[in-house]
Amino acid sequence: MANYKYGGFLVQNANAAFDALHHPGQLAPYSGIYRCAVCGHEAVSTRDHVLPPQNHHTHATYAPIQWQLIVVSTHA
Repeated sequence: MANYKYGGFLVQNANAAFDALHHPGQLAPYSGIYRCAVCGHEAVSTRDHVLPPQNHHTHATYAPIQWQLIVVSTHA
């Protein structure tokens, strides 16, 4: 689970982008922190760069990796 010290640096957002699941090797739609929806492993990815591949980590159940955006990077 992602951690933070200063809550003032984060803003809650109900955007549907946080609900979408992405396949390994797919281009990241946003820069930010992605979490594997199966095991909770986290990785940072940059927009339009490839999300970590299927062999990035393994699951005991052999379930495929599914990346979910949990923190998006924005700038003014």
